[in-house]
Amino acid sequence: MKISYGWKICILLFFSTTINYLDRHVLSILAPELQHLYNWSEVEYSYIVTAFQISYGLGVVLTGKLLDKFGTKWIFAIGVALWSAAGMAHAFAKGAVGFAMARFSLGLGESVNFPASVKTVAELFPASQRAFATGFFNAGSNIGAIVAPLLIPFIAYKFGWQWAFILTGALGFIWMFFWMITYKTPEKVPELIPTQAPGQTPPINQETPSSKSWKQVVFKKEVLTICLVRFISDPTWWFLLYWLPKFLNETKAVSTGSLGWPLVTVYVLADIGSLAGGAYSSYLIKKGKSVYAARKQALLVCALIGLLLCGVGFVDNLWMAVVLIGLGAAAHCGWTANIFATITDVFPSDEVGTVMGVATLSAVSGGIVLSLLTGRILALTGSYSSIFLIVGCTYLIGYTLLTRLIPTIKTNQT
Repeated sequence: MKISYGWKICILLFFSTTINYLDRHVLSILAPELQHLYNWSEVEYSYIVTAFQISYGLGVVLTGKLLDKFGTKWIFAIGVALWSAAGMAHAFAKGAVGFAMARFSLGLGESVNFPASVKTVAELFPASQRAFATGFFNAGSNIGAIVAPLLIPFIAYKFGWQWAFILTGALGFIWMFFWMITYKTPEKVPELIPTQAPGQTPPINQETPSSKSWKQVVFKKEVLTICLVRFISDPTWWFLLYWLPKFLNETKAVSTGSLGWPLVTVYVLADIGSLAGGAYSSYLIKKGKSVYAARKQALLVCALIGLLLCGVGFVDNLWMAVVLIGLGAAAHCGWTANIFATITDVFPSDEVGTVMGVATLSAVSGGIVLSLLTGRILALTGSYSSIFLIVGCTYLIGYTLLTRLIPTIKTNQT
C-alpha cells in the first residue's frame, strides 16, 4: 500500500516527538539517583525543572515566528540539532547549576517540535483529518515516555548514567538525516491538491513569509482565550513528566529499576487517549457535526475523564494509582490533540506558528507556576494529594472558559 506524502511526513513528526520526549524523560527517570548523588533538595530539583520550562517558553515564541517567516524545513532541523547536542551535554554537567544550564539549552531546542509539527499538519491535512493526524504524531510523546523507563535504567546500570544522556541525544541527529531528504515544501508536492475531496479547500502553502506583525496575530480574542486555556490545563502534563517517577518512588516505594511497567502502563493509556481523542472529533465531523462542535464534544469528554486524577492522592494501591494516572494522561493527550487541531481550524496558515508559539509560552508559564508550587508543597507537607486535586480539575475549568469566551468560531475549512 502506497503511503501518501502527508502521512510520510506525519510519521517523521511522530518520531521527532518520540525522540523529543525520550530526551526529556532521561532526567526524570534518573532523578532519584541523581538527587541522591548530588544531594539536591526538592526546591533545587524544582529549579532545574523550571530552567527547562523557562527556555522552552521563550523558545516557542521565537521558533513560532521563525517558522512562519522562513518555513519549516531548516528551522525544524536546526532546533533538533540544538536539543540533541544539549541532551548529550547533560552527561558533563556537575551539580544543580550545571544541570539547570543543560536543561535550559535543551528547552530552547525542543521548543521547535510542536509549533513545527502542528504547522506541518495544517499544511498537509484538511480539517476533517487534522485532529487524528495531530493525535498520531502526538502519540510519539507517549512512546518516548514508554521507551524511557525501559531503556534508561538499563543504559545507566550497564554503562553509567552519563551514557543514558549521550546515546538518547544522538538519536536526533539520525532523525535529521531522514527529515532533510524527505521533506519538500507543499507547492513541490503535486499529490496534495488532487487528493482533496471535491469542493474542499486544499491545504495552504505555509512556506511563504508572513507579512503580519506579532501584535496583529497575538492580540485576538481567540488567541488570548487559547493561551488562558493552555495556561490552566497544560501544567498537568508537565507535572506528570517531571514528578511522576518521584511520586512512585517516594509514595509507592518503586525503585528506579522497577519504574518500567508502571510508567509503561501510564503512557500506553496516554497513547490510546491521543489517538482516540483525535479520531473521535474526526469521526463526529464526518458524521455531519460542525468542526467546532466536534472539537468541543471531544474536549468535554476528555475534561470529565481528567477528573479521575483528583483521586490519585487518596489511594494506597500502586496499580490503582497507576490506572487513574494513566486515564488522566489519556484525557490530557486527547485534549491536546483537539486543542492543537482547533488552532489549525481557526487561524490562517501564516499565523499558525506564531499562535502555537505564544499559546505554548502560556502553557509553559502555567507549568512553571505549578512546578514551583509543587516543590513548595512537597517541602512543607510531603504529600501529593492536594497537587493531584488541583491538576484533576484543570481540564473542566479550561473547557468552561473556552466555551464561554469563544462560543462559536469561523473555521478555515469545514
